[in-house]
Amino acid sequence: MSKKGENIYKRKDGRWEARYIKGYDISGRARYGYCYARSYKEARNKLNAAKAALLQGNPASPGSRKRFEFYCDEWLSLNRSRFRESTYEKYKTAIEKHIKPGLGGCTLSALSTALIGQFGQDMLEDGLSPKTVRDTLSIVHAVLKYIQTQEPGMRQINIIYPKEGRKEMRVLSPEEQQKLTAYLLTDMDECKFGVLLALLTGLRIGEVCALRWGDISLAERTLTVSATMLRLKDYGSDAPQKTKVVLTDPKTNTSVRVIPLTDYAMKLCRRFTVSDPEAFVLTGDSIHYIEPRTLQYRLERYTADCGLAGVHFHVLRHTFATRCVEVGFEIKSLSEILGHTSPKFTLERYVHSSMELKRTNMDKLDTTGY
Repeated sequence: MSKKGENIYKRKDGRWEARYIKGYDISGRARYGYCYARSYKEARNKLNAAKAALLQGNPASPGSRKRFEFYCDEWLSLNRSRFRESTYEKYKTAIEKHIKPGLGGCTLSALSTALIGQFGQDMLEDGLSPKTVRDTLSIVHAVLKYIQTQEPGMRQINIIYPKEGRKEMRVLSPEEQQKLTAYLLTDMDECKFGVLLALLTGLRIGEVCALRWGDISLAERTLTVSATMLRLKDYGSDAPQKTKVVLTDPKTNTSVRVIPLTDYAMKLCRRFTVSDPEAFVLTGDSIHYIEPRTLQYRLERYTADCGLAGVHFHVLRHTFATRCVEVGFEIKSLSEILGHTSPKFTLERYVHSSMELKRTNMDKLDTTGY
């Protein structure tokens, strides 16, 4: 078959054949269309017409031959300075572990609402939680928005998010809380003190690990949250240890906060306070620290000794919020103490009304003769 011009050939039967790319499959391989004519000129005209019709039906620009994984990497790199280190790691992990294997090889012309919908369904069938799937699809959505700024002809793609069922958070009952408190007070050391302090203030696990004695003011009776401790992947290291422990800013701007301490909390603080303001509360010195996963392991041992099941560190935070509501805590103040962005979030995610509190509120109707 002789060739004349770009992708135009003369066949052995005397006809001219023009070939063009009309799309790409999911794996990124080209799919070809063909035009046949009696002359080279006629084949060329048919080829131009076919390409023009294709562009009208598929508005993706020529740059769409780049794979989706290219735009994922570019989006992540361009926005790295905007992300907290932990957020960057979360996004990078989702892209490398889920998005690239599922969609990375696709060209823009292969992407569609149905394809991304199937991608989300596949993740659910692989056992990922609806929240993880929603978070992953949110990253896909962000990358697609970035692509539209680079490829103005990119067609609109809608993303259907899986419904996330409401999962009831485990909260310690007053009896369970009393049992755990009694255990922590027995032969109490710095670590047990830190766990109890979290139960009394609603601190997150990373905030407890990062807490130093300089953050606690015995004179003002306050605790200041200004940092959190995280273990993150170390992408820039060649050492065998692929992760590192970092002290960084708290989760959000509102997470930087000052918490008033109760008399009971102050009594415990005076018992364990040290003179070095740089000393970590969990260890009593400024060099050694306890990282979040180690603290979680210790809490698991503590709760197992108490016969309590299903208790991880965030349960302490939810328990604190629930006890506050039970004693009539003003929600706006509780939201600020927890470091939430809004009281609405506190009410929706952290307030768990016990049956006793519900009954107490129902009994209030008796005064009205209801």
